[in-house]
Amino acid sequence: MAGSALKAAAIAALLRRMPADQPLSWRLRVLPVCASTELELARWLLAGAQPPLALLAQQQRYGHGQQGRVWQSPPGGVWLSAAIPWPEQPAEAASLALAAAVGIALQLEALGLKPQIKWPNDLLIDGRKLAGILPRLRWRGGRVRYAQLGVGLNGVNRVPAGAINVAEALGMRPLAQPGCLAARMLRGLEWAAAACDQPELVRLQAEQRLYRPEWLEHEGERWAVAGLAADGGLLLCRGSASAVLQRAF
Repeated sequence: MAGSALKAAAIAALLRRMPADQPLSWRLRVLPVCASTELELARWLLAGAQPPLALLAQQQRYGHGQQGRVWQSPPGGVWLSAAIPWPEQPAEAASLALAAAVGIALQLEALGLKPQIKWPNDLLIDGRKLAGILPRLRWRGGRVRYAQLGVGLNGVNRVPAGAINVAEALGMRPLAQPGCLAARMLRGLEWAAAACDQPELVRLQAEQRLYRPEWLEHEGERWAVAGLAADGGLLLCRGSASAVLQRAF
């Protein structure tokens, strides 16, 4: 069995028992299966619901990640889309992708894991993909209304080559069950919301966990990863040359 059935009430009960510095008053929905949690969250918002919201599915049929890539979402993982408060003027705010990645990484570290952030939006364990984050800012009239995040985390589900789940990384299944992990992911997004006006804190925390491959190809050349820019871009260097990669979602 891939994992116990997700229930909104059970996740809410777990959240009440988990310590939190700045908890959000989540409204939760859990579906047994859907095409996309992002589409279901959009319908919920169009119906008038206000953030903070989180919609989870035990299984997604057509989950997707960065640049529309397919994200396999079988039972046993955490597949969620959330809407959280965010500053109206993002130029003064932290990077949404990095804030969410750090918040989730902190929760995984509390389990004993050592995740790395693969810029701009993946979490790795020993070079293997554990989680992906799809961040978006939703605008109206030149102002940000809220931040929207899709999160996919491998719990006890089967994973493709090059990936890993929490159960394997921990060497145990109980703490890797979707309900427990879902509560932790929501706590991670709360950290992101609380740190939204502290871009330097987010940058430093992300840089400490930054995945640095031996080299990265950019414009046909091999570059070294030097760190993170103030706006969350990826700093590259090659001899005396430098460059900053930016990623739009």
